[in-house]
Amino acid sequence: MARTTPPATRTPPPSLDGAEVDPASFRDPAGFVFRRNGILYRQVQPPAAPDWAAFQSSGLYARLVAGALLVEHADVSPSDAARPDAVAVIRPRELELISYPYEWCFTQLQEAALLTLDLQARSLDSGMRLRDASAYNVQFEAGRPIFIDSLSFEVAPETEPWPAYRQFCEHFLAPLALMAHRDARCGVMLRDFIDGVPLDLAAALLPWRTRLNVGMSAHVHLHARAQRRAAADAGPAKGAGRAPRISATGQRALLDSLRRTVAGLRVQPGGHWADYASTTSYSDAATASKGEIVRSMLVMARGRTVWDLGANTGVYSAVATRAGYRVVAFDQDASSVEAHWRHVRGERNPAILPLVLDLTNPSPSLGWGLRERRSFLERGEPDAMMALALIHHLAIGNNVPLERIADLFALIAPRAIVEFVPKEDPMTQRLLAARPDIFANYTIGGFRDAFGPRFRTVRESPISNSPRTLFLLERR
Repeated sequence: MARTTPPATRTPPPSLDGAEVDPASFRDPAGFVFRRNGILYRQVQPPAAPDWAAFQSSGLYARLVAGALLVEHADVSPSDAARPDAVAVIRPRELELISYPYEWCFTQLQEAALLTLDLQARSLDSGMRLRDASAYNVQFEAGRPIFIDSLSFEVAPETEPWPAYRQFCEHFLAPLALMAHRDARCGVMLRDFIDGVPLDLAAALLPWRTRLNVGMSAHVHLHARAQRRAAADAGPAKGAGRAPRISATGQRALLDSLRRTVAGLRVQPGGHWADYASTTSYSDAATASKGEIVRSMLVMARGRTVWDLGANTGVYSAVATRAGYRVVAFDQDASSVEAHWRHVRGERNPAILPLVLDLTNPSPSLGWGLRERRSFLERGEPDAMMALALIHHLAIGNNVPLERIADLFALIAPRAIVEFVPKEDPMTQRLLAARPDIFANYTIGGFRDAFGPRFRTVRESPISNSPRTLFLLERR
């Protein structure tokens, strides 16, 4: 499903004995992820041998998998190793889509944070701990967060502080605080700071009143100040001091404080786009007609996965699930995605994953060598895509020519359900109200001409009691 072949201008991933090492799997000496013949494996390296043995023998792995907190794996033969020094080789169950923290709404990031703290607490019960607290170790599946890094668990020295405390605050608490106290859109900062939002920056951006909150004061403001002081004191003249110590009670107290601080943060979905579904120009008859046409087109497309682009709060994502699809629902508006995720959680609809993504500026390739975090288009190809009530925003709101839109849609999926919203529609008129109409080719004929080279039209259906038209298209 994933597009694994990199462009020719890029350096290909390292290959070991016919195995292709994942470009994002190079930071951890405990092991790495690789593929052979398209199958995903994880190799455990000698430095992790004692921790891996303890993780298995303690029963922690079995308990976490039984609780659907950790992705399960199968043990495979050492002959499948990418390098001969393997301690063990496992085959993790592969998830359908990998998403990144900068694509999550507030509540998704909050749930990922609480899962991480829960795993740390459960690890301590087994004499272990999380060696890191990266948000990238969490994914979303079946409407809930799940941990994917089996090598994050290590034996915990009894009085040693949690080494991942700072990382947890930068990957989770700092962005959550900014989203809650400043703006839900602050989550996109994680795209620039892929190693977490620096605490000194978060402290400077947060309102002064957050200093009055015990948890925020301790874990963000005072933590940032301690980092600055440690940086100023660092140097060869200072020498090495005695290693800090913390009791078991102190470790539990730290986790409890972090949990209460994270859980106490709130955002309220709102704004124009979160209410968009209730303010469209559809009559009841048009709404019913559109829903039935979309459903029948999805049935004709004969797929199992669909990406809903510009999904808003997910009205038609739900239609797709009723047609038997699993849906990734993208929208640029963080408040709409927040409202959609809460609805998905409330309805317990595990077939929908809402994510934040601006199609005019989607998630790019990021990180080391531009290979560590893959772009929106490199992470898979669904069986179909939907672009409902979206074309006019791209073509008129963002000045993207129809031909360019067709090119992008053809890259995304082999089949597309696209709604054309003409100029006479009230919603298009809103876009044209404050600007000159320079879009001479924005007509239904212009749409057919622009999409024709990339797609053939399988079905064209006007929506009853509406000037809009739905197209089912198939890539040429």
